[in-house]
Amino acid sequence: MRVNHERRPRIPTVPNLRDVGGLRTGDGRRVGRGAVYRSGRLSGLRGAEVTAFRELGIGTVFDLRTAQESAEHPDVLPAGTRLVHLDVLADARHAAPAELQQIFEDPSRAGELLREGQAERYFETAYRGFVTLPSARSAYRELFESVAAAETPVLFHCSTGKDRTGWATAALLLLLGVPEETVREDYLLTNTELRPHVQPWLDQFAASGGDPRLMLPIVGVLESYLEAALQQVRESFGSIEDYATTGLGLSPATVLALRHRLVPDQARADST
Repeated sequence: MRVNHERRPRIPTVPNLRDVGGLRTGDGRRVGRGAVYRSGRLSGLRGAEVTAFRELGIGTVFDLRTAQESAEHPDVLPAGTRLVHLDVLADARHAAPAELQQIFEDPSRAGELLREGQAERYFETAYRGFVTLPSARSAYRELFESVAAAETPVLFHCSTGKDRTGWATAALLLLLGVPEETVREDYLLTNTELRPHVQPWLDQFAASGGDPRLMLPIVGVLESYLEAALQQVRESFGSIEDYATTGLGLSPATVLALRHRLVPDQARADST
């Protein structure tokens, strides 16, 4: 899959901002553009960037971060944009994605916490939690129900737009019928999209005595993270459809509404 630059609105202070649409489903249809966006936090919007964001037409923003993350870096939104908080990790004992900044601030802990693949295992466990945690299931249920019913474009985000947001995007695309291989490639684009934003962190970490190589599994994503979530779906529910209906509690009508709204010719296909 080649990167389609139409899917990448350019607002410099918003990391990993992408249109979720534009990818083809397994039967050749295409997920519509301009309906759903994903990103990292929106706390840096200023001046002309607020105008650029407004021009995307986004009516509702869903913040998937913890209450502490949202309080420390509150979103800056155009007037009239609705903000909904959905704390995916509210029930997590250890919120790996949310603890990223703490490791950056204390490089001495990195060697202890991240050696010998511990970072990878840490995030793989977190991704399994995205599937099973009651707070995650509740958050993603409300997100998908809202997307299905939305009359204007929506955006969902976490801090860097790679983990909680990455799973939301992957699950949504799979539910819409995008092949798993394409979803994996789209998921891994985060490594390219985030690098300009995280490079200053890596440089600061190195200047503080840390080894930047230890941070790469944290500032980016690995295929094993997404696979951990998909494996948990298979173990707990069987399929992505059963995850949606049994795990998240979406009604069949909501799943159908998602597909009709986001795959524009889905309704015509259903009638043939």
